[in-house]
Amino acid sequence: MNFPQSYQYTKSHEWVLFLADGTAKIGLTDYAQDQLGDLVFVNLPMVEDPVTAGEAFGDVESVKAVADVLSPVTGKVCQINEALLDAPESINSDPYGAWFIQVEEIEEKEELLDAFAYEAYLRTLED
Repeated sequence: MNFPQSYQYTKSHEWVLFLADGTAKIGLTDYAQDQLGDLVFVNLPMVEDPVTAGEAFGDVESVKAVADVLSPVTGKVCQINEALLDAPESINSDPYGAWFIQVEEIEEKEELLDAFAYEAYLRTLED
């Protein structure tokens, strides 16, 4: 599995990439998409919607299950990845390119893990 070093991760299997302009892109990790299987539907918030760290902002549906996608930060949605609405399967093929939302006005963030700590956390789930 792939866990880019420049990203940060949550224990609920979302990734966040903080950008130079003070915004953050959010998506699902390689581990999450692998566990869910083939994704067939994505539900995203609207631009300007608030998001809260640790709370759901959308969900994904796979052939196996429906799962909430939790925000690792508190802020306001400034952009959504509309391409996911027509091609949710792109999350399976490119989980780090297939971001869900971009958030601005970030006020708070969850306890985030770097790639090394996230991989270590995943190993504890295998036990």
